[in-house]
Amino acid sequence: MIMQNRNKFYPIICVLMLLLFFVSATYGQTFKDTRVINTHSSETLKAGNLDIRIAHRFGDLLGTNGGWPTFYGLENVADVMIGAEYGISDKFMIGLNRTKGVGPLKQLVNGFAKYQLVGANTDDGIDMTLLLLASGSTMSKSTNTDLLNSFPESIHRMSYHSQIILAKRFSSNFSLQIHGSYTHRNLVNENDENGIISAGFASRINVNKWLGLIIDLNYPFSALRTEENGYHPSLGLGFEFETGGGHIFQLNFTNSQAIIETDYIPNTTSNWFDGQFRMGFTISRLFNI
Repeated sequence: MIMQNRNKFYPIICVLMLLLFFVSATYGQTFKDTRVINTHSSETLKAGNLDIRIAHRFGDLLGTNGGWPTFYGLENVADVMIGAEYGISDKFMIGLNRTKGVGPLKQLVNGFAKYQLVGANTDDGIDMTLLLLASGSTMSKSTNTDLLNSFPESIHRMSYHSQIILAKRFSSNFSLQIHGSYTHRNLVNENDENGIISAGFASRINVNKWLGLIIDLNYPFSALRTEENGYHPSLGLGFEFETGGGHIFQLNFTNSQAIIETDYIPNTTSNWFDGQFRMGFTISRLFNI
C-alpha cells in the first residue's frame, strides 16, 4: 500500500515542479557546485578550470548496523570517490574518477561529459538552464567465472547513464532543478533488469553568502525496485560551505551507499526510516589551468 500511494502522488509532484519553472525570473548562478549530493547539478566548470574532488560515504548512522558499536558509521566505509574534472569550455566539461563501489561490481572507473544546451541569461530573456549528461562505468575482469564481473564478453564490462537536467533559480535564496535519467547495465544478475528509467529533483536554499542547504531525490520507475523488494529512492540532505579560495566543502546525509549513478540508482536498499542513512562529505578544489 505504501508503494501504491507513493506512485499515485509522485507524478502530481513532478507536474507541480514543472509549473514552477514558468512563474518567476532567474537570479544568476543556480547552484554553487557541479554536484548537489548524489546527482549532478545544472552547473558546469568554466573553461580551463580543473576540479579535484574527493567524496566519501560512511556506514549507517543508526539502525542495526549503526549506533555506538560502529561509532555511528564512522568506522565503516561504504564508498569513496577520487577524481578530476575539467572545463573544456564554459558550457562543456568532462570528468574521470575511481570509486570503491557498493553493488555487485566494484573498483569502478567512471567517466562523464556534461554539456549545457541553454544557459540562464536574463538579459536575453532566458530564465532556465538545460543540460545533457552522459556517463559510463567499467571495471577489471575477474578470472572467477562464478562472479558477475567475469564478463563473458568485453562489452559486458560497461554500464551507462544518460540524464537531462532542467534548472532555475527562483530568487537569490532558492534554486530548483528537475531531471530525468536512463541507466543501462550491459550485464546483470539473473532476474534483474538491464535498463532503469528514473526521475528526481534537487534544490539549494541559501542561508547566507557562504552556506546553503541542499537536497536531492532520485526515484527509479521500476517494477523490481520497489519497497516490497527492499529498494528505496535515493534521498540526500546536506550543507554546502563555500570557504573561499576555490574550496567547496559539503557535509551530507543520504540513504545511498554508492556515489556514482550507475551504482546508486540500481543498488539503493537502505531505508531512512530504519536509520539506514549515513554521513558523507565532498571536498572540491578548483585550479585555473
